[in-house]
Amino acid sequence: MDLYAVRNSGALKLKGEKKKHKKSKKRKREEKHDEEGAKVAKKVAKSAKQAFREDKDNHNGWWNVREFKEIVGPIAIEIGDHCYVKALDDGSFTIGAMHEEGQGPDQEEIHMAIQINDTKIALKSGYNKYMKVQGNGQVLGISDAVGAMEQLEPIFQDGQLALLGANSKFISLDEESETVECKKLKAGTSEMIKIRSNGEREEDKEVYVPEEEKGKIGQVELNYVKKFQKFQDHKIRLNMDDRTELVKAKTEGYLHEALLDRRAKMKADRYCK
Repeated sequence: MDLYAVRNSGALKLKGEKKKHKKSKKRKREEKHDEEGAKVAKKVAKSAKQAFREDKDNHNGWWNVREFKEIVGPIAIEIGDHCYVKALDDGSFTIGAMHEEGQGPDQEEIHMAIQINDTKIALKSGYNKYMKVQGNGQVLGISDAVGAMEQLEPIFQDGQLALLGANSKFISLDEESETVECKKLKAGTSEMIKIRSNGEREEDKEVYVPEEEKGKIGQVELNYVKKFQKFQDHKIRLNMDDRTELVKAKTEGYLHEALLDRRAKMKADRYCK
């Protein structure tokens, strides 16, 4: 046998060249599982967003709060379906008439929420009086200032909400008198409420998108090449490698770095080394 042939069989290896490892079947299965999980999560998020929009439209722009930080400014307390807590001129609170779909609360059904600390709020009625829990569990809007008995604690659990009064009992509606009271030690179905706000959510605020980043990812890259590329022969040099990483970079917030790396490979960018 030719020892030279045996010694030098196989592909030519250069000094410093890293050995390429093939992906194992396990790794491929994990990547496929991650992709499927991401698709499911995206589908669930899209469905939840659609349900939120429909609910908001059904209440004329008044959306259901899901976090303590969202309970601030004008709010409405919904008990049941399209029925809101209404302030009366004698200081008591009752339940207003049922609204049709697409309608929001009436003026007397809108209260001002003030955050006292990280867990408690105070509610001021349209008559400029704060909601107070009396010793007998009666709820009245008669206070000019916020004290211990004017503080309420929203309790969120499993996507539901209840309001805990200063007497350590939960707010609900007395079905016989149709007045708001605070007498139940445990929060059951009748103590579940919805607090609705018509304020602008952080996630709904319009995000500024530069003109260069509008359009499909290929157009975005071309826009930035035209903006930054320095060329003397008037020929645009565009990196034709796969753009999958750019799509990911745009989603995760490092698009500019990824574009710069691609332009650097073309050695034609005045801002690249």
